[in-house]
Amino acid sequence: MNKIVKNALILMAITLVAGILLGAVYEITKGPIAKQEEQAKMDAYKEVFQDADTFEEIPENVLSGDDMRKVLDENDLAACTVKEVLKALDAGGKTIGVVMNITDSEGYGGDINFSMGIQNDGTVNGIAILTISETAGLGMKADTDEFKSQFAGKKVDKFQYTKTGAESEDQIDAISGATITTNAVTNGVNAGICLFKSIEEGGILGE
Repeated sequence: MNKIVKNALILMAITLVAGILLGAVYEITKGPIAKQEEQAKMDAYKEVFQDADTFEEIPENVLSGDDMRKVLDENDLAACTVKEVLKALDAGGKTIGVVMNITDSEGYGGDINFSMGIQNDGTVNGIAILTISETAGLGMKADTDEFKSQFAGKKVDKFQYTKTGAESEDQIDAISGATITTNAVTNGVNAGICLFKSIEEGGILGE
């Protein structure tokens, strides 16, 4: 057998075996990974809505992904995606607000994914970062309490960031040297507020 052909067959066999092994590892690990990601998300929901006892999914036929996409696009928030909206319920089963899973694709290092809680009256409870890949020492400061706490406990129509020091409830101090990251997170929070208003107006939250 020609040496080149023989080597090619050996290489093909190695590649095939490696592919099969990788596929097997993926099948074994994808379940636990998905479970960990789901738990991390639920922990984040609890972090941004500590008064909630349980969370209830809003049915697709009541609030669809297309509905959410339309609302965000109409409000110039095309870079934002709200992946999930759940009602936050107290121990008595009463709706006290919503939690959301939001992604903004405008981060300096790519997508920034976070959870956000909003009370029935529109007050932002806070945000909890799930995934972020910004620059260490700069954009990664978006995952610090110092930055995230600026959104908590505020009821505004829209946040904006400033480089000269926040002077009003709707202003957020930008992270020094990381305005792109600041803008991405701020727009993501604004997407949550915008969608909440639409949900509230549509009477989806109920009593």
